[in-house]
Formats: sequence, structure tokens, C-alpha cells
Amino acid sequence: MTDPLDVAGLQRRLVDFAAARNWQQYHTPKNLVAALSVEASELVEIFQWLTPEESARVMADPDTAHRVTDEVADVLAYLLQLCEVLGIDPLAALNAKIDRNERRFPI
Repeated sequence: MTDPLDVAGLQRRLVDFAAARNWQQYHTPKNLVAALSVEASELVEIFQWLTPEESARVMADPDTAHRVTDEVADVLAYLLQLCEVLGIDPLAALNAKIDRNERRFPI
């Protein structure tokens, strides 16, 4: 049985995966940000020429849904690896950002 999913556990898996392949040397902040940008662009590419209505239904097509899911996973993986390398707690960072936005954009 696998452990429940959590951010720290996924970050450990990513670190272990890279270490087993001796990839840590390539996981510099600059390289991770570049890879994150590339993966985000691949996600954008799926939606690029869709109408708003088509984009809202993108997960209805199994092939497209699989591509979207894979690209989301790639974006998240690189973002989590970047946070690990820089010592950022992604959940705390997001929580603090939401707090700032609530003050910046009151109801």
C-alpha cells in the first residue's frame, strides 16, 4: 500500500528519483525554472487555438485529457523541485500570497 499523497512526500520522491540517476547536478535554480517554463508552454500549446467553450471541455476527450494531465504533472514536478532546491515551502508560500491578495483586493 502506498502512503497518502502529500507535498513533502512527492518532493522526496523527486529528490530520490534525481539522485538515483545522478541528475542533481543539473537541478540548478536556473535549469529548473527553464524546464518549468518549457513544460508550462507545452500546457499552453494544448489550449492555444481552442475557443473558450472548447477549452472548458478539454477533459472530455480522453487523449487530450491525458496530455493535459501529463503536462500539469510536469509543471508541478519542476515547481516542487525548484521549491526544494531554494528551500521554499510551497504551501506556506501560497498561503501567504492568498493572505496578501485578500488584503490587496478586499471584497
